Amino acid sequence: MQKINIGILTLSDRASSGVYEDKATSQIEKVLNSYIKNEIIYHRELIPDDYDLIIKKLLFLSDEKKCDFIVTSGGTGPALRDVTPEATEAVCDKMMPGFGELMRMQSLKYVPTAILSRQTAGIRNKTFILNLPGNPKAILECLEPVFPAIPYCIDLIGGSYIEANEEVIKVFRPKK
Repeated sequence: MQKINIGILTLSDRASSGVYEDKATSQIEKVLNSYIKNEIIYHRELIPDDYDLIIKKLLFLSDEKKCDFIVTSGGTGPALRDVTPEATEAVCDKMMPGFGELMRMQSLKYVPTAILSRQTAGIRNKTFILNLPGNPKAILECLEPVFPAIPYCIDLIGGSYIEANEEVIKVFRPKK
């Protein structure tokens, strides 16, 4: 099995300054560790909600660290400092709006304010980038419906082959 490089970019003014503990990063790792059988090399970044810094870190994780998959957490709401989707769009060659649409549909089952979320996804070279909300509970709620399509998407863009833990989550790849 191939090793998988995964970037986790957590955006939070307060967590990055030590006002409160970052719980999103560990939740993302917990979920991905249960979904993926491959050995995962994580590249973690915790930064404030700053547009230029988000772009810099997304470029670093995709171009220098060669991440197959980057998961962002936070900065997807309507507040003035929430600029993660804009930074993601700025670095991507192609946008994949269906991922955000599905995550919002799923989240609406739990909270009526899910419609305020602006999560999206996109592709930069051989890297798939997915925006998740910052709330640790919402991370699983949003990853679960979209993850079945992620390994095949990464296949299609020339990334590493992700082996799913089929006892936990079923992924879809067309039969050859």
